[in-house]
Amino acid sequence: MRIGSDIGGTFTDVVTATADGRFVVTKVPSTPPDFAAGLVNGVEQGIATAAGKAGDVQEVLHACTVATNAILEHRGARTGLLTTRGFRDVLELRRIRVPRLYDPQYERPEPLVPRELRFELDERMAGDGSVLVALTESEIQRAVTLCRDHKLEAVAVCFINSYRNPEHERRLGDALRSALPSVYVSLSVDVLPEMREYERTSTTVINSYVGPPVSKYLSTTRSTLQGRGIKAPLVLMQSSGGVATAQEIEKLPAQIIECGPAAGVVGAAKLAAAVGMTDVIAFDMGGTTAKASLIEKGRLFLSDNYEVGSEQSFGGVMAGGAGYALRLPVIDIAEVGAGGGSLVAIDKAGAIQVGPQSAGAIPGPACYGKGNVQPTVTDANVALGYIGALAGGSLPIDPLLARDAIQKTVVDRIGGTVEAAAHGIRQVANARMARAIKSVSTYKGRDPRACVLVCYGGNGGVHGPDLARLLQIKDVLIPPAAGVFSALGLLCADMEGIRMVPVNAGIASIEASQLRTMVDNGSRDLLASPQLAGGAVDASAMMRYEGQLFELAVRIPDGAYADLSLLTRAFENEHERTYGHRPHGNHPVEITSLRVAVHRPSQSPIGRALAALEPVSSTMPERRCYFGEEAGWVTTAVVSRGAVGRSPRPGPIIVQDVDGTTVVPPDATVWRDELNNLRITLQ
Repeated sequence: MRIGSDIGGTFTDVVTATADGRFVVTKVPSTPPDFAAGLVNGVEQGIATAAGKAGDVQEVLHACTVATNAILEHRGARTGLLTTRGFRDVLELRRIRVPRLYDPQYERPEPLVPRELRFELDERMAGDGSVLVALTESEIQRAVTLCRDHKLEAVAVCFINSYRNPEHERRLGDALRSALPSVYVSLSVDVLPEMREYERTSTTVINSYVGPPVSKYLSTTRSTLQGRGIKAPLVLMQSSGGVATAQEIEKLPAQIIECGPAAGVVGAAKLAAAVGMTDVIAFDMGGTTAKASLIEKGRLFLSDNYEVGSEQSFGGVMAGGAGYALRLPVIDIAEVGAGGGSLVAIDKAGAIQVGPQSAGAIPGPACYGKGNVQPTVTDANVALGYIGALAGGSLPIDPLLARDAIQKTVVDRIGGTVEAAAHGIRQVANARMARAIKSVSTYKGRDPRACVLVCYGGNGGVHGPDLARLLQIKDVLIPPAAGVFSALGLLCADMEGIRMVPVNAGIASIEASQLRTMVDNGSRDLLASPQLAGGAVDASAMMRYEGQLFELAVRIPDGAYADLSLLTRAFENEHERTYGHRPHGNHPVEITSLRVAVHRPSQSPIGRALAALEPVSSTMPERRCYFGEEAGWVTTAVVSRGAVGRSPRPGPIIVQDVDGTTVVPPDATVWRDELNNLRITLQ
């Protein structure tokens, strides 16, 4: 028995895979601030529902927000920074980027390490790795004393040019761990051994800042599970899309900053492969945010340019400067503050605004009847007739409250009808979410019209078809158990380890055999671990034209280990595809680093999981739904997923699942495939 668990702010989703091929879905309330309690409750309920025993569990796979929350809420460890003299203020200098260019009152976030806890040491490496100023033993002892006297819980060590020569960082790290065994220590040469001083420092600081809270959470979770008789190893989702043991995560906890959204994208990639699709866009819409990610030729896009706590993220083209730089492999996910709970308001110009503020689970949308009188996107969908029940009917909603909130907030101010206002709210929300999808496709030289839109999350099926029409995407796929799809994605994720190998050389100066040696060296320790032994090696090169500031990740073709011109050609093609041009002539190309990954396939193929989730077949009373000014109010069939046949059926249809709703508009058809996915085609 294997168990996947995804913790959200409101619910903890659990999917249990049994030895006889069944997949059991469980949803329990999250338990902030002690999220581990909700995880254990969900795991125990999943075991009971599957008629199993605690001893049957072989593996507990988990995605959590503990690292992200520590940063967003500034509740991480008391962290210090030890750096080269003259580089104390790198965290404050940052980069020139600001998210709001013409806002003179904008204030950047406070550094995670205040200035009084940033200490300079006398040492210096040259750019070629030679020692300019030696690190003396007395300086090391001074650093140890500073950390002890300031009662630090964690320390980040980042010396200038240490990626060229790690000796000073290694010596200091050994001394700190020996003298202060209770202090969490991160070395930049372990976390991010590559150039770019600000990003390297910021990433190392993040790793130390979240290290103690992540270690405490994992220790508590493991001991609680073991106390309930569950001795299975705890495995966590990484931001890069693979899973790793809790022991590995404790060494580099910054790897789990965006693990929750990553699980859903992994599930979408596995699903695409199972149904024979190569190019898809994963779209996840929940209660607070909507996220999008591109999967091309079955491969995930990874970005090294991520900011934790950024006001808005558009993957590798985010508005930088609003968060904390994290230069580790993260699935390229664009995110906007538009979800079912996003609040609706009218701005000074009389235009509808949606989000980023959210009503949350409490009080929730106005239709919940729990005190909120400001409409949300969910209230708009209720007023239009799209949503008639939530959580399988266990969460009652009142359409009159939804309509009343829209009337008072929108209609009374700008006129019109409630249904026209509700439809306008949807259009504004869809426009914001479409920008996220464009940022992972058209902004990167990819055509979304050539992709299938895979929608999941509690609200993915409600907005997916309209978004597809807006972007001229013809085909939409809604998987079963869409509301718990991230937990399902955990069960299908590969065990993965990643190492960054610094290169910093022109490709003309590298031999093909040297490239193979660097990849082999990067994968050697990964393949030696029991979890990854016998795994497949996959490598990408971070490449740029000489003189450029940032790189593109290019997967190394198999033939490049014999002929490096194939790698150069692959980079030139990717550059032209992304930026629309390539330099004339033979412009020199550089490799700054290699990203070497080792994968071991999951034990739970997603095709088997979806086929095992046999849906209920039932028909519910028809209801009137509003599909815009042209179509108006239309009598619409309401059915369960199991009642959708194998042949295309014309809309409008509302497909109501226990964990979500799918809206099939009048100009579309829907059918159910052999894996119980809803396949929607827009005319």
